Amino acid sequence: MQQTKGNILGLLTILLWSSLALFTVNAGNIPAFLLLSISFLVASLIGLLLLKKQKRKLKDLLNIPYKVYIIGVVGLFGYHFFYFLAIKNAPAVEANLINYLWPLLIVLFSAFLPNEKLKWFHILGTLLALSGAFLLVLKDGSLEFESKYLLGYSFALIAAFLWASYSVISKTLKHIPTFAVTGFCIITAILSFISHLIFEQTYIPTNLEFFSAIMLGLGPVGGAFYLWDFALKNADIKILGSLAYLIPLLSTLLLVFMGIADMTTTIIIACVLIILGSLISSKQYFTILKNLIFKS
Repeated sequence: MQQTKGNILGLLTILLWSSLALFTVNAGNIPAFLLLSISFLVASLIGLLLLKKQKRKLKDLLNIPYKVYIIGVVGLFGYHFFYFLAIKNAPAVEANLINYLWPLLIVLFSAFLPNEKLKWFHILGTLLALSGAFLLVLKDGSLEFESKYLLGYSFALIAAFLWASYSVISKTLKHIPTFAVTGFCIITAILSFISHLIFEQTYIPTNLEFFSAIMLGLGPVGGAFYLWDFALKNADIKILGSLAYLIPLLSTLLLVFMGIADMTTTIIIACVLIILGSLISSKQYFTILKNLIFKS
């Protein structure tokens, strides 16, 4: 029952992350680290409400081991920090392709977890979904990996590695309550604002941009992290890794629905690959469901 709930919340997280592109577009010209600081501030407020609902106090965050804080902050802030550095130091298409290795890395890294077995259909399904994600990111554009952008590619790979590592390690921290994410978000908001002061120029958002930043904090860059934490600790992490490739697909379809992007043959092919890959990765669950129906 707990694993089923975790799988459902994992899928809900993926749905929230799929709205990232839409709200980012509406966030307009807000510098990346300023946008992060606003979003994670909102995420921190969500965590404080979570603490109150659970009848806990702010000082309870101090009882979380410092090693867990290092893991959480490196995961949340580290991932976004290196991703934005990648975008600044390499073409966006190539950087995003490398970044989208993180779901595959989650599936591969999960093999090192206790009681976790990596089977052929997990690998095949994830590779198919990865192919579909690549098609979406390419958008009929050219793909050229040039040596002069090696630093940017390295940053993108580090970002993918950090997020996959954070996700897999979180699976081993079932004894750490989800409200600990509140502390991760508070520190990440502070570090993001410091990064804004160091790397970016001061900017005053418009009302629409500020609203979009708040929505990012409520959903894809904030609230989703609490759901992801619970999902990682309770769901089948290999399934989550494969389903994560629904993010670029649903994100693109949402932009099409809103009239910001056009439906193309590439999107249709990518849709088929990602859905097929996700179904293959979930093969064991379909087998269980078939056996239950057959026995009944």
